[in-house]
Amino acid sequence: MTTPSLPTYADVEAAASRIAGVAHRTPVLTSSTLDALTGAEFFFKCENFQRMGAFKFRGAFNALSKFSAEQRKAGVVAFSSGNHAQGIALSAQLLNIPATIVMPHDAPAAKVAATKGYGAQVVVYDRYKEDREAIGRRLAEENGLTLIPPYDHPDILSGQGTAARELFEETGALDHLFVPLGGGGLLSGTALATRALAPQCVLHGVEPEAGNDGQRSFRTGEIVHIDTPVTIADGAQTQHLGHITFGIIKRDVNDILTASDADLVGAMKFFATRMKMLAEPTGCLGLAAALNLREQLAGKRVGVIISGGNIDLERFCSLAAV
Repeated sequence: MTTPSLPTYADVEAAASRIAGVAHRTPVLTSSTLDALTGAEFFFKCENFQRMGAFKFRGAFNALSKFSAEQRKAGVVAFSSGNHAQGIALSAQLLNIPATIVMPHDAPAAKVAATKGYGAQVVVYDRYKEDREAIGRRLAEENGLTLIPPYDHPDILSGQGTAARELFEETGALDHLFVPLGGGGLLSGTALATRALAPQCVLHGVEPEAGNDGQRSFRTGEIVHIDTPVTIADGAQTQHLGHITFGIIKRDVNDILTASDADLVGAMKFFATRMKMLAEPTGCLGLAAALNLREQLAGKRVGVIISGGNIDLERFCSLAAV
């Protein structure tokens, strides 16, 4: 039975209507090299080609487009290591809404520059010593802003689910689908779309090995909180899942897997050398986990969501040289 308080696939469909003509319908790419290597048939939903370079634009624009006139005038505040920041900043610019973004001091320079370039005010904090959620709440209360968190929000996750909706529209049912996992917005939204459009699909969330709070939460049935993990997957350096996202994940996801930083570098190199595209480390989580399960995937139709491509070129080169 569906819990009334949780979003449903109808919310994903509504989000798809709101973002139509604004968000890109990103390509679904294949790789004959990978198919030959694994014996499977892979389909990559390339959100690295989305506006501002990541799936986050979908949820951000969906959420901000629902603001009242009063909310739009007062402005929005969000906290993010980069992609949600850019998604909110660009959406706010398009909708003429003032935006304030709380970002860690060590966020990738390219993500900070892009966020400021979209017109947002950036407030810096230390992710290892300060609580970004507390900072966001304080700014909202002091300035009358609407706080839009990066994942634990029904409009955010419903927007993120539109990526999987487009994937299934293009590929039909899949046997497996691998999805990056940080706070759970993309995975929970994908879960709603998957259970509606391809109910037999085995859905895997994938998070950094160094930050497996989602895996531990999934297996214990309760949200596990961890310290900020040290990983190259900066978009998945979350400390816990959201209450809304976890409610959907524990109901609709089949398993949570992990990938090491070395696995992510290998996946980044594959995308760059064989498919001629850049994907940020977090965006490589799905492929990294799939490669670790290659024997189980032989003969299967496999979907992978590449969540983003926002990485400094210098950072990419240093990682690829390892």
